[in-house]
Amino acid sequence: MFYTVPRVRDLTHPKLLYFKAGLFLLSGVLAAAALVLEHPEFRTILLLSLAIWCFARCYYFAFYVIQHYIDPSYRFSGLWSFLAYCWRRRSS
Repeated sequence: MFYTVPRVRDLTHPKLLYFKAGLFLLSGVLAAAALVLEHPEFRTILLLSLAIWCFARCYYFAFYVIQHYIDPSYRFSGLWSFLAYCWRRRSS
């Protein structure tokens, strides 16, 4: 007996997309604030800021730089898509 999982549709409603982005922002701010409150040192704030900036630049690279400067024919749909793209390019 097989059970098929219904396919989940992409979220496309603009208000829900903004709400989702707001939740991500709120979660990040709360996590960063909790870390800084637990270790209120300049070094913690500096390293946390550097980590956030580096991850943001890596994300920008994965979704903008590659699409616009390296391979204009490829469209990424997520980080797993990016990893699969890198793996295929490495294999060939």
